[in-house]
Amino acid sequence: MSPHARALLWPTISTALLFALLVSLGFWQVRRLGEKEALIARVEQRATQDPQLIPPPERWATLRAEDYDFMHVRATGRFVGGGDALIFTAPPEGASQEPGYLLATPFELTGGGVVLVDRGFLPASKANDAALRAAPSGEATLVGVLRAPERRNPFTPADEPERGVFFARDPAAIAAALKLTDTAPFALVIDAAPATASDWPRPVGGVPTIANNHFSYAVTWFGLSFALLVIFALYARGVLARAEAP
Repeated sequence: MSPHARALLWPTISTALLFALLVSLGFWQVRRLGEKEALIARVEQRATQDPQLIPPPERWATLRAEDYDFMHVRATGRFVGGGDALIFTAPPEGASQEPGYLLATPFELTGGGVVLVDRGFLPASKANDAALRAAPSGEATLVGVLRAPERRNPFTPADEPERGVFFARDPAAIAAALKLTDTAPFALVIDAAPATASDWPRPVGGVPTIANNHFSYAVTWFGLSFALLVIFALYARGVLARAEAP
């Protein structure tokens, strides 16, 4: 093997392996694009359909998240006094410039069982206002979407149940802190709050915005694979040109 051929051997192998990796990442993003588009279509269809009755308690033990997540429902019952929870969140678009909390209050269903109701956003400066946090009394029918427990990651802070502060909308953890029983595995995010004298808490229900950047990611990976081939071609041409030089 000539010296110039040896000079191209390892760059060729490295380029081929890296090219295969970049292309596989591009096709993976194409596959994720299809999955995300299907998810968005399913969410929009579920969240905008006419409200259905909330799943009854006897079904809760067998429900999977995909069975109910984003389902548009209505529920009749009354708010349970004596405790609620604050779930830390960035300010929803159009609600406030100040970070704050989602206010979750237990709601006892007429047919039995308790569901945590996300009543809306409170800015941090108003989070300790007892009058704003007080739940409406009497029987009410709420309309909103069901949400599965939020996933935590290594960067999610630890909850502070002694302060009633949580960092994920996790019905099981909140129910345990509030000493609730017969609690639904999901939360109900209401579309609109019952009429009150205050603008807070402000509901943030409706169809959520789901990021879908997989097309641009796929273009990026395929673009990098093409750029890699161009760079290798220029390098190989230089090596071969030197081999032919007198």
